[in-house]
Amino acid sequence: MITFENVTKRLGNRAILDGVSYRIQKGEVFFIVGPSGVGKSVSLKHMVRLLTPDSGRVMVGNDNVSAANGTELEKIRERFGYLFQGGALLAWLTVAENVALPLREKTDMTDADIMAKVMDLLKMVGLENDSEKMPDEISGGMRKRAGLARALVRSPEIVLYDEPTSGLDPVTSRTIDSLIAKMRDDLGITSIVVTHDLHSALSIGTRIAMLYGGKIVEIATPKDFVNSKEPEVRAFLESQFITKEGVWERNIK
Repeated sequence: MITFENVTKRLGNRAILDGVSYRIQKGEVFFIVGPSGVGKSVSLKHMVRLLTPDSGRVMVGNDNVSAANGTELEKIRERFGYLFQGGALLAWLTVAENVALPLREKTDMTDADIMAKVMDLLKMVGLENDSEKMPDEISGGMRKRAGLARALVRSPEIVLYDEPTSGLDPVTSRTIDSLIAKMRDDLGITSIVVTHDLHSALSIGTRIAMLYGGKIVEIATPKDFVNSKEPEVRAFLESQFITKEGVWERNIK
């Protein structure tokens, strides 16, 4: 579905991605984790050519997105939905108007058909009673759910999530996790999730890739990721109290 082939990207004097290679299969919920500044969001941007590799290439199916331009690039991008970190709703539009915007801009659907689809998606994410509210009238978690509805409104094959649980309380974070899993189970959507939240990755991920120092230091199923011997992975797990070697557990022995 999506393949990175020896992708290198330098920003300034630093190689953010340094010969990175991996393949994401259709229908996966693929997590990219790691400390801040290691290239997680940079990886997402390469998938839709918001950034272009200095060397190597990114393939979406049989299409080389790294070399695509014009109508070819637009066609590839139409296969994607994107949930931005803060939801990225337009403040002057209602929730329903925000979700409807891609359909109004990119299709010739009637108003009635647009609103029917919008309301179906808002119901799916639990916001059917909030459609006429403005973004500043709803919580951060609700804005994320509205952003997810907007990402899905054009029926993408692939959805990219940039820190979908960032800034949310644990209960709301798990609600977002459930919605991502639902997209996979009900719609067959391939999801790529950038996050610091290992609890999300371990609970709904099919595989987890960890970036560190510009390299992929581990790609594994959740079970194998927890059992990884890589020191960077062990430290990342311990920092979130995932293992019995975590500081919190040691302090209460």
